[in-house]
Amino acid sequence: MLDEAVDQLVYGILGLARGTALGESLHFFIADSVKIALLIFGMISLMGVVRTYIPRKRMNSFLSEGRSWLTYPMAATFGAITPFCSCSSIPIFMGLVNGGVPVGPAITFLVTSPLINEYLAVLMLGFFGVKVTVAYIAFGVLLGMATGIFLSNMGIEKHLQRDMGESKSCGCSPSYDSLSARMRYGLSQATSILRGLWLWILAGVGIGALIHGYVPKSTIEAALEATGPLSPVIATVIGIPVYAHCAAIVPVATALFQKGLPLGTTLSFMMASAALSLPEAILLKKVMDMKLMLMFFTSVGVGIVLIGYVFNYVGSWPL
Repeated sequence: MLDEAVDQLVYGILGLARGTALGESLHFFIADSVKIALLIFGMISLMGVVRTYIPRKRMNSFLSEGRSWLTYPMAATFGAITPFCSCSSIPIFMGLVNGGVPVGPAITFLVTSPLINEYLAVLMLGFFGVKVTVAYIAFGVLLGMATGIFLSNMGIEKHLQRDMGESKSCGCSPSYDSLSARMRYGLSQATSILRGLWLWILAGVGIGALIHGYVPKSTIEAALEATGPLSPVIATVIGIPVYAHCAAIVPVATALFQKGLPLGTTLSFMMASAALSLPEAILLKKVMDMKLMLMFFTSVGVGIVLIGYVFNYVGSWPL
């Protein structure tokens, strides 16, 4: 129904010709902007309700006192359901550490929180489908857990500076005694987050639309031939300084994928821009010494590259 309405607007009312760069770009921009906004609003509302059943104090207590084999999966789950970017996750990370949560699970949260969240899942569902989205989430959780376990075994506690307090703006929800109150909280969260995302959405979809309509597939193919098997490495390195919200990154990555960029290389670019960034490095310098920060970036970066190679290897399979 949405595509039919956009078809009527672009090719009927506006009179643009099908198959032209302008027509295809405008159709991509309008249809995907509306689709993304509706999907994100619905998913964030639902996850907002879910978060009211998981109080932060109870989560902190569980991660501090729970069985060690459960703390990492729970930390990854906590990171996945919190709608934070990499910079917003750092004060929460220190709040967890200061609250008695072991450093390993706290690192797992720090990796998975920006890497996996509800609006990224919605965007990937819309653009890449269920199987790729589920695989992305699974690998993101594994990357967060592996990084947390690896760094905790390296004795990193001495490299942390514990004088940074937890941000008050942590997205916590108070206790609720009725479903209607929980639903109101979910709707308020969706409205607030979408209000802050809409410019990112338009910017990302706009760039994606330009790539979709104007960048020849041969250009992408030539770039891939130049990089050869190193494309996941190069995509990860390029993604780190490209600090942008995933609402902007996913449409751009999708357009590149549709032009022929391999799936693994595309996901490496997305993961690096979501989980690693220059602003994040600046903030991490306040809570980690240089040695630990390099260990963190290297561990996550290597994991992202490996995930890229895995997805490139299975990219020809029917995902």
